[in-house]
Amino acid sequence: TPTTLPGARPCIPKDFGHGSLVCVCNATYCDTLDPLVVPARGSYVKYESSKAGKRLERSEGKFQSSLSGRGLLLTLNISTLHQHVKGFGGSLSDAAAMNILKLSKPAQDKLLRSYFSESGIEYNLIRVPMACSDFSVRPYSYHDVPNDFELKHFRLADEDVKMKV
Repeated sequence: TPTTLPGARPCIPKDFGHGSLVCVCNATYCDTLDPLVVPARGSYVKYESSKAGKRLERSEGKFQSSLSGRGLLLTLNISTLHQHVKGFGGSLSDAAAMNILKLSKPAQDKLLRSYFSESGIEYNLIRVPMACSDFSVRPYSYHDVPNDFELKHFRLADEDVKMKV
């Protein structure tokens, strides 16, 4: 049975006074995109964000067969593939986890759905740093005992258990 997805919900902008806007996502509202559809042959879909306030603004167009000296000609040879893209995602650092956990449960749900669901941007990968990173509040590792090749002293940090696992 096909799933009916809601249409896009626009960004509700908020300015924190630094010359750029962010979109509000809270317990009752998060912006979304229309479900992604591969455009017809010879056409493209462009999503544009800008400091002036565009947030993944969608536009469509058709490729021209000849530019007749009017600019750059981009030729895509879709029969030759050079790499495989497994997916798209982000990083779940200590800082990201701390900020997500400060939200109410309904706001957490909306935020995570905006990243991972079909009505969001459909992330399918996530990177979790091993031990601390520059986005941690303290330095830590999982194993600081020299010559412990059997890893008897290996332990996850509290940050990992409480915020990421």
